[in-house]
Amino acid sequence: MDNLSGALEKLKLVSTDSATDNVESCLDCMLKALANNNTEASLKIQEMGILPLLPALLRPQSSCTPKVANIIAELAKNEFMRSPCVEAGLIPPLAQLLNSSNQEVLLQTGRALGNICYDSHSLQAQLINMGVIPTLVKLLGIHSDNTALTEMCLIAFGNLAELESSKEQFASTNIAEELVRLFQKQSEHEKKEMVFEVLAPLAENDVIKLQLVEAGLVECLLEVVAQTVDGEREEDVAQLKTASDLMVLLLLGDESMQKLFEGGKGSVFQRVLSWIPSHNHQLQLAGALAIANFARNDGNCIHMVDTGIVQKLLELLDRHVEEGNVTVQHAALSALRNLAIPVVNKSKMLSAGVADVVLKFLQSEMPPVQFKLLGTLRMLIDTQAEAANQLGTNGKLVEKLVEWCEAKDHAGVMGESNRLLSALIRHSKSKEVVRTVIQGGGVKHLVTMATSEHMIMQNEALVALGLIAALDLVAAENDFVGASLVSVLHKLLSDERSAPEIKYNSMILICAVMGSEPLHKEVQSLAFIDVVSKLRAHENKTVSHQASLTEQRLTAQS
Repeated sequence: MDNLSGALEKLKLVSTDSATDNVESCLDCMLKALANNNTEASLKIQEMGILPLLPALLRPQSSCTPKVANIIAELAKNEFMRSPCVEAGLIPPLAQLLNSSNQEVLLQTGRALGNICYDSHSLQAQLINMGVIPTLVKLLGIHSDNTALTEMCLIAFGNLAELESSKEQFASTNIAEELVRLFQKQSEHEKKEMVFEVLAPLAENDVIKLQLVEAGLVECLLEVVAQTVDGEREEDVAQLKTASDLMVLLLLGDESMQKLFEGGKGSVFQRVLSWIPSHNHQLQLAGALAIANFARNDGNCIHMVDTGIVQKLLELLDRHVEEGNVTVQHAALSALRNLAIPVVNKSKMLSAGVADVVLKFLQSEMPPVQFKLLGTLRMLIDTQAEAANQLGTNGKLVEKLVEWCEAKDHAGVMGESNRLLSALIRHSKSKEVVRTVIQGGGVKHLVTMATSEHMIMQNEALVALGLIAALDLVAAENDFVGASLVSVLHKLLSDERSAPEIKYNSMILICAVMGSEPLHKEVQSLAFIDVVSKLRAHENKTVSHQASLTEQRLTAQS
């Protein structure tokens, strides 16, 4: 350490000197000390005030520059040295050195910047603002044969790509082409993984997704899948997962997805379809997720249903009913739910037996699967009276929905259960369905649903409750009283924040329950007539008209 102290004192004297040899011997001594005991040497260098001397030594043409950058890289391995390096003004001259043509300077500079900015989003953002991204992308293209430099660029990209502010800059470069070209050159698993680690965060950006598709990444990924699908080595399994996951990620962009769909005739789309009947769970999962992503517009959904995809998904689900893979179940149900959105698909999917297969998963204890099966059934019965009637009179289904309406730990499942319960009544308009829901104890949940913070759910609940009152008020009377329906309606009508359709449907329901003596008494005791008369002046014509009709009804029966 005494040698280091002497070298540092000497460096203070010679750092402004033009005698490069004197400076180099000091730098060599510093590097040796850092190699022996990095922490102790770093503290000594800081204590002796050497850091502020280093920016002047980072001259582009100086032969000392690679060693100075190397010293900074070694110092910045220590977390306690990173702030002092920033305070010494090292970042701007280092960033400038990325324009150097000297490969050793570039490598050490990249290391130094990477270590200083490690784990600091604010410093990484500073580098982005200095324009290092286009410079690094250019370096990758020029020095793609230099393994160490290539790895340095990839590590930098991986760190910077985590920042949302970097995506726009990356998108303005030819990063997609460079990474795809680099990926194609790699044969080793570890090297491919390094490229994958950069591709994944970049592919979250829709513009870059499309650029990667156009650069030919999908073909590379399909090749990786083909090479690893039957592999049993750990690295094969890892590569298969990474490649298929990245493939699904690319399909999340509307433009990239549509480009790969190619009207349902694209070779990529066809390859992905072949994954669904695979015996490999990872491929089954990726295939189902890909279909769910392709099924994001009506045209694609209609084409896929017409070309028999539903049957493939049903066969996949059938393979996973007993002790099945939960992620595959969830993905296949997601795909079916999306495919069921266009009206023309619903009857075709019902005829194909989708509802029957989906009902097999009612026993699932996994909330993600429960959530998707509920959503799928709700989409299927929308405007389909016969199917709504069939499902709505299924006592086991209604019993399960009522159970899940109380799943307070899983808000999504609870919300979807309520919505499906309401949908069964609204789309069937059937007295038998209403009776099944009443007997299953579902009425109180629909009353609670009417108080939801989501207007669409409030409205769905009120329409369903209106149908219950219209179709079988006598059977529902006790449940309405027990759930304080009249009090809930009074609050909805009194609340200025309630949307016009909520007020309108609440008044319709008030009129419908007046035929029940106990409910009628509650309406009278809560002075509804005062609330309703105020609504006659409501700016919405439909609400004001209904308020007049409701007021007349209340007055006539008071």
